[in-house]
Amino acid sequence: MLGSWRDLAALAQTHRADEVILSLPGVMSQAAAELAANLDAAGIAHRFLPTIQDQLKAPRAASAADRGAGGGGGAGGGVDLATLLDRRPHVLDEAALARCIAARRVLITGAGGSIGAELARIVARFAPARLLLVERGENALFQIDRELAAAHPHLPRQAILHDVTHRAGTFALVAEHRPDIILHAAAHKHVPMMEDHPAQAVENNFYGSRAIADAADAHGVPRLVMISTDKAVNPSSVMGATKRLAELYIQDLARRSGTIFSMVRFGNVLGSACSVLPIWADQLARGGPVTVTHPRMSRYFMTIPEAAGLVLQAGALSRGGEIFLLDMGQPVRIIDLAHRFVRAHGLEPGADVDIVFTGIRPGEKLHETLAYDSEDMAPTAHEAIRIWRTRSAPAAGSASHTPSPREGAGGGRPRQPNAPAITARLAPAASIAAIVDRFDELRGGAGDP
Repeated sequence: MLGSWRDLAALAQTHRADEVILSLPGVMSQAAAELAANLDAAGIAHRFLPTIQDQLKAPRAASAADRGAGGGGGAGGGVDLATLLDRRPHVLDEAALARCIAARRVLITGAGGSIGAELARIVARFAPARLLLVERGENALFQIDRELAAAHPHLPRQAILHDVTHRAGTFALVAEHRPDIILHAAAHKHVPMMEDHPAQAVENNFYGSRAIADAADAHGVPRLVMISTDKAVNPSSVMGATKRLAELYIQDLARRSGTIFSMVRFGNVLGSACSVLPIWADQLARGGPVTVTHPRMSRYFMTIPEAAGLVLQAGALSRGGEIFLLDMGQPVRIIDLAHRFVRAHGLEPGADVDIVFTGIRPGEKLHETLAYDSEDMAPTAHEAIRIWRTRSAPAAGSASHTPSPREGAGGGRPRQPNAPAITARLAPAASIAAIVDRFDELRGGAGDP
């Protein structure tokens, strides 16, 4: 015994340690963060290893995190995500998840995406009566279906190639399979790309969400959870604005539906497709430089398994109409994350590999916020989940009278709205019915964007 944990940084320097392995229980997350900060300040490399007890509580978290970080053995394959985030992942209440999922039919949209696929992996562990994988990309659907077939050969499941924006087909799908729970993860998520394809963002993020929510309501699905984003708060991007519109629509529908609807907001996920880690890993493999948009830009981050697990946890807590927020810790500066990532590969930023600033892209903010000023935070039974409650909701007004998403389109191509035009439709004074009417007009080619 050389000393207490508070002496670790000094002891590592005294003994000229090349690397420190931290292994503390989840309840000591603040101590782990303090240790990591001290070791960073001392210039000592460190990694985090979950305790055996924590690994037994969440057996997939470590393997899934490693898989997400490195893209299957690439340059980022050995990076510890907890070290990059400088905090510990939250432990799931598996008993609560089992009560929610076991012996129930679970339908996941966007099941081939990063979050959708991880939702499928977690759900498969809790013995659902049937797992329905809905995905419009055939390759992504094939991959997750094959993976689950190998890991859970006796699990009743079905891979369904379908686009939820096809309203009639979505209604028929829900009517045929009668799911008990729908996890709606299908969405366009890449902010700069959606700035160039706003009509597709509206179609997928709003009309796809509207179709699956209306189908759930029409066919008496007990529970639907929509995955949202922190970019839906005061949106500066088309992607964020379309997700906010979907939130408003589902909140309005929840007031008059027998289905328990809820939404879960969280920030960026580390290791997802086209996120910073695989991009940086590829850049390192090519010899650099590593690119960062702006020296002051920050984001809230979670790991894929942590985000997916807490989405399910939040869905189990829902009573209808809530927007849940996952505890993502403090926002992380992207430049700090890049430094940790480079050092985790045994390199020194600026000396061994350059970091280049590329500038803020269209639709991006320097910093994200988690809630509107009109929203209050309330605790839940799970320490990592909060509820955002709106103090003064938009004027109600049923949206049931609006044309269906496919009516009145006339086969014309939707006009291309931009972020300010979409955000203007979300004014607090407007009812959701009026907002949806305007978007239906826009979608049919009528009116200005």
